[in-house]
Amino acid sequence: MNNLRQQFIEFSVNTGVLRFGEFTTKAGRQSPYFFNAGLFHDGATLAQLAQFYAQTLLDSGVEFDMLFGPAYKGITLASATAVALAGKGRNTSFAFNRKEAKAHGEGGSLVGAKLQGKVVIIDDVISAGTSVRESVEMIRAAGAEPCAVLIALDRMERSAGPDGVMSPNSAVQEVSNLYNIPVISIGNLDDLFAYLNGEGADPQLLQHKDAVAAYRERYGIA
Repeated sequence: MNNLRQQFIEFSVNTGVLRFGEFTTKAGRQSPYFFNAGLFHDGATLAQLAQFYAQTLLDSGVEFDMLFGPAYKGITLASATAVALAGKGRNTSFAFNRKEAKAHGEGGSLVGAKLQGKVVIIDDVISAGTSVRESVEMIRAAGAEPCAVLIALDRMERSAGPDGVMSPNSAVQEVSNLYNIPVISIGNLDDLFAYLNGEGADPQLLQHKDAVAAYRERYGIA
């Protein structure tokens, strides 16, 4: 686990965004941990989160021209990341969408810069991939090119269809394969497990290590 990933996991735990216990996921699975990016809800934590997004994107080597944030969480994440990128000397435009098209004023469902060139979609996590699909469609309809998806945490667990049968791939892998673009994450389940195994982990969190390992064994991708 590189230093940036380690710092991100520690940051998420310390802010209470990454929690341990018993949680039910959207897929109905009983998870020993839960990541809620909506809890990055003050200026200081949002500013630090944006630094992680910006540095991860720059380190990825992906060529990009602008950012796109799908409503709703992606709006804040894309705008904050644009500010962080500007602070690193990379002034980048951004846009986002409305859930409902606006009939007056500038109208339409898109707000911000014109979608053009290579566009990075920024969100918190990928569950079913719905927001990514909608984003890709809007970007392509505008004549631009989706070049990557940037998320905070990759749970690295196998997705399941309506019949409950698990796919060999995760939702992140399916999105990447479907649109032929990379999905970049600041951290992932392997980083979380490495953190729990590390010397710097909070001793109170070590009680959750076996549960996380069992969950990864049952639902994790190969």
